[in-house]
Amino acid sequence: MSDHFYSADRIRDRFSQAMSDMYQQEVPQYGTLLSLVADVNREVIERDVRLADTLTANGEMERLHVERHGAIRVGSPEELALLRRMFAVMGMFPVGYYDLSVAGVPVHATAFRPIDDEALKLNPFRLFTSLLRLELIADAELRDRAAAIIASREIVTPQAVALIERFEAQGGLNEAEAETFVVEALETFRWHRDATVDLATYQALHQEHRLIADVVCFRGPHINHLTPRTLDIDAVQQRMPTKGITPKAIIEGPPRRHCPILLRQTSFKALEESIYFADEAEGQHTARFGEIEQRGVALTRKGRMLYDQLLAASRQGDPAVSNADHQAHLAQAFAEFPDDQDALRRQELAFFHYRAVPGATTAEDATSDNIERLLATGALVATPMIYEDFLPVSAAGIFQSNLGDGTRDEYSSHSSQQTFEQALGTAVTDEIALYERRQANSLAQALAELGGA
Repeated sequence: MSDHFYSADRIRDRFSQAMSDMYQQEVPQYGTLLSLVADVNREVIERDVRLADTLTANGEMERLHVERHGAIRVGSPEELALLRRMFAVMGMFPVGYYDLSVAGVPVHATAFRPIDDEALKLNPFRLFTSLLRLELIADAELRDRAAAIIASREIVTPQAVALIERFEAQGGLNEAEAETFVVEALETFRWHRDATVDLATYQALHQEHRLIADVVCFRGPHINHLTPRTLDIDAVQQRMPTKGITPKAIIEGPPRRHCPILLRQTSFKALEESIYFADEAEGQHTARFGEIEQRGVALTRKGRMLYDQLLAASRQGDPAVSNADHQAHLAQAFAEFPDDQDALRRQELAFFHYRAVPGATTAEDATSDNIERLLATGALVATPMIYEDFLPVSAAGIFQSNLGDGTRDEYSSHSSQQTFEQALGTAVTDEIALYERRQANSLAQALAELGGA
């Protein structure tokens, strides 16, 4: 980019902070949650010096305080494609395909996020973006009505559209343009108490599925949750009631481990908020909530196969009476998954960043054939690569716990990634391929540095 352009990474950083400030004003419990997570993280860092040193060495400490992911839902291919262009201004690109219809939720999704190491260190802000699958609504009249309502709205301000077009034409935005863009882009995700439909239409869509009503009946894709990252999700889950926050029943994802893997998530219950309909009727709407996540190491294709296999086995015969019972059941099911960093690396179950130790000397040739010896002598260091993406089963569990709807078998369908990518206007990036490339690049760079020593 030209020197006079404000970097996409800095625009993303400003936008994510503005989004967090807005959501704190809209949902005060989110602010309480941020304070709780900050307290827990500080306590973990104070008692675990080794973890603190690792976070610092890997540039994780700085991003921990700003890290968020949000979730939005759009109603049409046109809306999805326009948001793809908006997020590109912020250096966020579609990674992964998630089909939630197999879990009874009528959407499929991707995550817009930064993809290179430096961008992730600065601010790894992600937006999990779901597209409503209107074709899964069996009632043709209701489906057509929903499509017409969505088609009649404009979810991005004219000023934001103009700045997106300017970014695309000139390759960037200057600082003044970037500042205006953040303000205008934020309007797309703001909550509005005024529905765009009458009460009868809302009720018909709500009866089909709460999520459909949430997507169709408002001005745009209001942010429905923001998620800080914690270093101890079990402690946050336990303490939420002491702060007046009611957590969902169980923590989604893998069990607590010495070496965390992938992603664990929990949330507080969605708020019931007053809304006003187009026919001047008043009512209540439930959709927006707060979420917390704990991220572990990204798994290779081999590791994901083992994870999926063990998760499927764990879901048999688990009534999830309580979170404690559920976690004990999970721990038993995942007993055969190695819980040691060296074993995860040697068995090629997880991805690692490789780094040459400055000033290190080695009698070994710095080649891929000598990685184990270079690690043993301390010339080379391998650290777990943080998982930057999502888990469809966990996402569906969060959705269902906050929408109040159980699994709807009639929404189950075959994944439709091709249809989603046609709506998006581009292919989504394979997230595991990204981790493979990042690991390979880090190793090549480290070996080159050692070879040149």
